[in-house]
Parts: sequence; structure tokens; C-alpha cells
Amino acid sequence: MRIAITSNGPGEFSGWVRPLVAALLRLAPATDVTLFFVPDDYATGREPDAARALFPRAGIVTPRDYVRFALGGEVDGAPDAVDAVQYLGGDLMHAARVHGRLGGTANTYKFSRTRYRELFAKAFAVDEANASQLEHWGSPAERVQVVGNLAVDGALGEMAGLFRKAGESDDPRVFPDGVIFMPGTRRHEVAQMFPFFLAVAKRLRRLAPDLPIAFAASPFTADDEIAEALAEGGLERFWGVRGGVVEREGGPALQAAGSDEAFPLVREAMRYAPRAKLVVTLPGTKCIELAALGTPAIVCTPTNAPERVVINGPLQYIDRIPVFGDLVKRALVMALDARFPYAAQPNIDAGEELMPELRGTLMPGHVAKQIARYAADDAARAAAATSLRALYASHAGAAERMARALIAASPA
Repeated sequence: MRIAITSNGPGEFSGWVRPLVAALLRLAPATDVTLFFVPDDYATGREPDAARALFPRAGIVTPRDYVRFALGGEVDGAPDAVDAVQYLGGDLMHAARVHGRLGGTANTYKFSRTRYRELFAKAFAVDEANASQLEHWGSPAERVQVVGNLAVDGALGEMAGLFRKAGESDDPRVFPDGVIFMPGTRRHEVAQMFPFFLAVAKRLRRLAPDLPIAFAASPFTADDEIAEALAEGGLERFWGVRGGVVEREGGPALQAAGSDEAFPLVREAMRYAPRAKLVVTLPGTKCIELAALGTPAIVCTPTNAPERVVINGPLQYIDRIPVFGDLVKRALVMALDARFPYAAQPNIDAGEELMPELRGTLMPGHVAKQIARYAADDAARAAAATSLRALYASHAGAAERMARALIAASPA
């Protein structure tokens, strides 16, 4: 089978593309995979390199090359034709364009729109509620297939070392029963949340001197990007601290300016999360992955600088309007935030706060106190772990179900 997959940012690649491609290559090793990374504000720019390292046989089309491809040009790594095009992130129009150029059948996952009613031969759904959404968007019921949430397999695979680079092993510096900070991967998240969470870690150390603390960075975030963020210290409204990335025995660590303590910095957080007391993170795919592993988490949604938040669609660029742009986007983001009782997807799916959420203008001292309190409440964390694990238990195997459906629909 020849398949083209469109994707965009780190969450989609890690949570959706990795498990599906791994399943396709396991079930049908001769599958010819081409990954099209499309332009997107959520992307880090490092997704193509990560894909090359993980799937060396796959064709890779970078966002810049994709633009030339979409305009009718020829680019290295792009095939002449495929049997299937699978949407796994980015704007749906990109999957439509790839299908228009390469043919085959077009399929979507989780999202669709009325204008694509005739385009998608198969609409794969996360769950029954998503299946109803897809039908509302125009997908005929007979074309909708519930497979589950691919991010669950992404988390389980990372925990098991399925996506580990050759020769890598677990980091011995990360001890169990501690707190892991996961500051995010988007540019504004790296710039603000690494200094902010480092300030939180300093205060947490005073509140809980014996509690192990580590930071987990995405494979899509380079050490020098973190170092630059810590050197600048973030926006004043985040009350972060300046610091740097230092080398310690066993690997890199984060150290605040004027402090003697350095906190280990690791990659592939899902390899370490199951051992932690809890994780402190932002809303996003990681919340689903942590829930699948049964790892308690505190989810921070700071609105200290709402005009810097990345949002879907053209409204993202309102802040570029002279004079009033920041004010308009700030008001818009705050209005959107107020519409939703929960920010973390597991809480939305469960209809209750299984992951404690801290929202609004956040201060490092307040966040540190909440972490220390939750870390000391073994009963609350145990109850949350049980509920979180059960929430997505039925989704395990989504990648194989989807892969089998794609293989079955391909020409013999």
C-alpha cells in the first residue's frame, strides 16, 4: 500500500502519526509511507527531523516543500501517486490538496466539514460522540468508523520504549514518586512556561525539600531554545525566573540564576510519567496521554498574557492589528476561556475534574502550594489515577484498528 499522511504539530505527530505509522509498518512492512508536514502555527519546525529519525524509510515533505507541492511543483520525497491519503492534523484543505495531486482514496480522522462530504471515503472517529459530530459535518453514517483515540496508543508506545532511539535507555537521574514539569512545545509556551515553571520549582523545593523534581521537554524543543527562554526569563506578567541549561552528571538540567540546585531535564516524558507522583502540564494531547497511563496531573491554563495564546483560524492574527490588536485578542481569548468549564480533555470527556485545573492569572507561589498539597494527598491521587486509567482503557489498540481498516481498503 502507498499512503500519504498530512500532519502539522508535535501533538499530532506524537499522538497520532507515530502510533498509526508504527502499526502500519508492523502489519504490512512493505507499506510505502509519505508524511506531508503542512504549514501551521502549532508546529515547531522540528517535526520532519523527528519523523526521519523514527521512520527512516518514509518519504518526508517539509512545510516549505509542501507549499511548492501544493502549488503544482515537484519536490523530493513526494510520490507520483498513492492508494490513500490520510488526514492526521493541520487544515483539512491540505489533505484535499494532496488527494487532488496524488489520487487514491481520501480519509479523515476526528474532523471534517460539510464541503468535504464527498471527498472522504472513510471518517475515522475517536468515540461515538465524535462519530455523531462527523455525521453532523456531512459524513455519511456508513463511512464513519469508530477506532478510538490514537493518542492512547502513542502514550502506551512511548512508555514501552517503542519510539526510543537506538541505544537509548531510561535516565537514572529521574527518581520515582516525584513531580515532573511539562512546560509545552509551542514557541510562546517554551518562552513563558520554562521560566515560570522553574520559578514554581524553586518555591516547591522550599515547601517540599525531599520531593524529587524534574522537567520533561518535547523531542521537538532543543536545549538551546530552552536556554534562550531561561536567559530572557519570560514576560514580566508570568513572574518567571532567569536561569540556564547546565550539564550535570548524566545529562542536562535546568538551574535558576543564583541557585545551586539543578533539576534534571529529560525527553519522552511518557517513559517517566508512570513513576511520578504527579505531572504538572498544560492543556493538550499530553493530558490524554497521561490519563491513559493513569498518571495524576495538575493542568495549568495561565491567562497572564492571553494575547500570546495560539488559537485556531484567522483570529490568531488579530494581535497584529496596530494599536488595538492586543486588546481585542486578549478580550477574545478570555471570552473563549470563560465558555468552557474545563480546559483539559480528560476532564471534558469525564464531565468532572479528574485532573485539577489551575486557570486565570497564575503566580508561582500559588501553583507551588497546590502541587505540594496534591503531592501529599495520596488518597486523592490514587482515586484520580484509577478514574483516569479507566477513562481511555477501551481506546487501546486504536492504531491497529485504523491500520487494518486502511490496509483492507487498499488495492491488493
